[in-house]
Amino acid sequence: MTTESHGQSRIAEEGETTAPAPAQGSGASSGSTPASSPAPSPESAPADERLRRWRLVLGGEAADGTGCVLGGQDAAMDGALAALYGRGDGKVQAGKERSAGLGASAPSVARWLGDIRTYFPSSVVQVMQRDAIDRLGLSALLLEPEMLEAVEADVHLVGTLLSLNKAMPETTKETARAVVRKVVEDLEKRLATRTRATLTGALDRSARINRPRHHDIDWNRTISANLKHYLPEYRTIVPERLVGYGRASRSVKKEVVLCIDQSGSMAASVVYASVFGAVLASMRSIDTRLVVFDTAVVDLTDQLDDPVDVLFGTQLGGGTDINRALAYCQSQITRPAETVVVLISDLYEGGIRDEMLKRVAAMKASGVQFVTLLALSDEGAPAYDREHAAALAALGAPAFACTPDMFPEVMAAAIEKRPIPIPDTV
Repeated sequence: MTTESHGQSRIAEEGETTAPAPAQGSGASSGSTPASSPAPSPESAPADERLRRWRLVLGGEAADGTGCVLGGQDAAMDGALAALYGRGDGKVQAGKERSAGLGASAPSVARWLGDIRTYFPSSVVQVMQRDAIDRLGLSALLLEPEMLEAVEADVHLVGTLLSLNKAMPETTKETARAVVRKVVEDLEKRLATRTRATLTGALDRSARINRPRHHDIDWNRTISANLKHYLPEYRTIVPERLVGYGRASRSVKKEVVLCIDQSGSMAASVVYASVFGAVLASMRSIDTRLVVFDTAVVDLTDQLDDPVDVLFGTQLGGGTDINRALAYCQSQITRPAETVVVLISDLYEGGIRDEMLKRVAAMKASGVQFVTLLALSDEGAPAYDREHAAALAALGAPAFACTPDMFPEVMAAAIEKRPIPIPDTV
């Protein structure tokens, strides 16, 4: 299968199970994703429709075997796909080498971005944009305001913009901040309410009292604490001591330290962690500190009221010195028994490995709840140092990838000092 057909098959997987039907209208003028009626299943689709779909997936050329000729908007949609995925295996076909057609022209790329938003749903557009940046080296064009206004903003685009931050001209920075702010605000809307509700409940439950009202009794802990008072003849427990949930007052605080690896592979994790950091900082019962690191350590806690400022304070890329970052975090802890440290890193340590592990062991021995996340994103576990992950697990700090939707539950468990919920896929 050619490179083009691989790419177009991936587009089908990300969007619909078959190639999407084109929208009414064409070109970049629409700039929005039209609604489309559900496509019939492959089994029920007529033979001509199945050939059309295969033709769109395979990308044409004589070798696709469909014999299907596209016209009208089908041809326009195929052209948008071919512009990105048309670079083949380097062999000359039909008298010339087939190659992708976006080139390095900002106007042509802007038109192409408008076309794909017309023909494909947003989730597919984001995949195609990502592929265009990776396959065709279009990162430099993102430094132009016109290009930024044309793209579909998502977490991966924000990561790319942050990596280009130092090279970005002043004329582009305001547009880039607007793009980043849109993504951040969308993430906050999706994540903030559930995070606050989950952690508020965890804070309440973490404040245990021994004379609770009836509706505040923690029955599981009460039964465990009174097993010795079991009366066999009545087959019941007579509790001498009640254990209950308290209501966390505003003066009762937990301390959370987010320690974030800002190496290039952690771009999506940096975006999500910055948003969660801002949400946690907005809760009066939690003192939140956010630290980013490569070979240097930067404390961005004073910028937590605006996650966009946090993101533009990061510098993606560079080396990694986890030990140095943890040394700084350890120095900021004032109440170990009330502190949760979250290390977000792929664990490729460029510093002193043994010192890093000793530091984690010391923090845990002092009462700190230590959580290691290999990634905080929707993409699962990245490449990571398995030896370091195993060593941390041996210390009681298992390392695993965490989705944004799961993060509130992980933090709630850490605050309540109960076992951390680890996905089965780890």
